[in-house]
Amino acid sequence: MRYIKPGLLALSIAAFALLSACVTDSKYNQLDQAYSQLQQAYQGDEVEIRQLQGELRITIRDKILFPEGGYRLNAKADQVLAKMAPTLSGFKNTKVVVRGYTDNIAIGAELRREGITTNLDLSSKRADNVVDYLIRKGVSQSLISAQGMGESNPIASNATPEGRAQNRRIEVTLVGPGN
Repeated sequence: MRYIKPGLLALSIAAFALLSACVTDSKYNQLDQAYSQLQQAYQGDEVEIRQLQGELRITIRDKILFPEGGYRLNAKADQVLAKMAPTLSGFKNTKVVVRGYTDNIAIGAELRREGITTNLDLSSKRADNVVDYLIRKGVSQSLISAQGMGESNPIASNATPEGRAQNRRIEVTLVGPGN
């Protein structure tokens, strides 16, 4: 067994810690840059951008992207999502997760005729349509995914119209090194 001098071991640990901090700083700097770009792009829009530890989350209310009770993107969606695409298409190692959420109101007859029977189905269709749009605009298909969440994880009470409106949303989360 070889003996390592205490001074050499301490120096090695310090060097490792310094290098680890540099990678972490670089990671956050790239997410910071994306945060800044998206904040500028969405000034005045009904889009919330939050930087969390190791990820960036963009929340878009459903009424901006879809007709009431629908899942096909509307004309406003093109304007809103087109602002996001250039930033997202620049990533090479960052996962982009698009999650769709709904309120807890039962699916109406019109959607049932189209084969959408649950809020989970509706939220999945919405997330899928956002992902398809972003892929057409240059986001890497290998880095983006869609998840329907249905009425799970509400951010407000479903007891009021205002609360239900907050729960109907799309969240685009960037996870990874930011490059």
